[in-house]
Amino acid sequence: MTAKRLIDLCTTRQNPLVVPLMGFPGTQLTHSSIWQNEFNSDLQFRSIQALVERFEPDAIFYIMDLAVEAGAIGLPVLFPVDGSPTVRSHLVKDIQDLEQLKIVDILHDARVKTYLDVMQRMSSNLNIPKGAYVIGPFTLAGLMMGATELAMATIDNPALVHAAAEFATQTIIRYTGALVDAGADMIVILEPTATFISPKAFKKFSGQYVEKIIRSIEAMPVLHICGDTKHLISAMCETGAQGLSLDAPVDFNDTIQKIPSDMVLIGNIDPVRVMVYETPKGVEKAVHQLLTRMRGHQNFILSTGCDLPPETPLDNIAAFIKAGRNQN
Repeated sequence: MTAKRLIDLCTTRQNPLVVPLMGFPGTQLTHSSIWQNEFNSDLQFRSIQALVERFEPDAIFYIMDLAVEAGAIGLPVLFPVDGSPTVRSHLVKDIQDLEQLKIVDILHDARVKTYLDVMQRMSSNLNIPKGAYVIGPFTLAGLMMGATELAMATIDNPALVHAAAEFATQTIIRYTGALVDAGADMIVILEPTATFISPKAFKKFSGQYVEKIIRSIEAMPVLHICGDTKHLISAMCETGAQGLSLDAPVDFNDTIQKIPSDMVLIGNIDPVRVMVYETPKGVEKAVHQLLTRMRGHQNFILSTGCDLPPETPLDNIAAFIKAGRNQN
């Protein structure tokens, strides 16, 4: 792949790229569990490959997992068979606790190696742009400290938050470099915990660290924050991300006016209300409505607001792709 900027992928096409975030539904095609895919790189690649062969998207990402880096640094992680892994307990209460997490190199972690191998297989076998996910620094700090404790610490112990975010940043940079070496064309930084903080707090405790990660990435960087992020758009633009992946509550018609013309807006069909619970006709209607609002804007990629749940009907994904291709 020769494109170095996300906007260049968009401007080479007359119509928007069609890129649903759909790693989890690939388990339906391989008749496998999420747990199996999280630990077996060959199986996860086959799940992703099956999605590409069936739906022919314009780009593809592997399965979204917010616990990879957390587990790699030593946080205890719970792995349900058919659900996303979650951190069971938070080990960082003060700055000294970070020292225990610094003793490992995450590139030697088994699950990190699994995802690196998935990306290598994607790079070798798929002829479309390939993307990887990494956790955001504020979100990883929240997994280390606990979300409530993190929020309180931004007020009464900012030094601890900065120390945790800086450690998280260096951990993520280590991982992103390996993913790019493995063949990732895009790196999406997942920072959902930032939804709940003010623009000022975002710049202080998340944005500056996201920017540091982005400066280190030799691939196309995208920032994804779930939920209603209208209050953060300006601050997110300042991170240097080439694209913003935003969720269903965000008004794209308004947001596209507020971002630089060379920054790409990605989204934002509702991954649950529309993609899981609507009929294929309902999916097509939602897609056509979004495309109508985005007509004339080259810096737009048609996608979903977040990763699709594993139970998403495959007919609805097909309807999404069909509607995205038939844009006139």
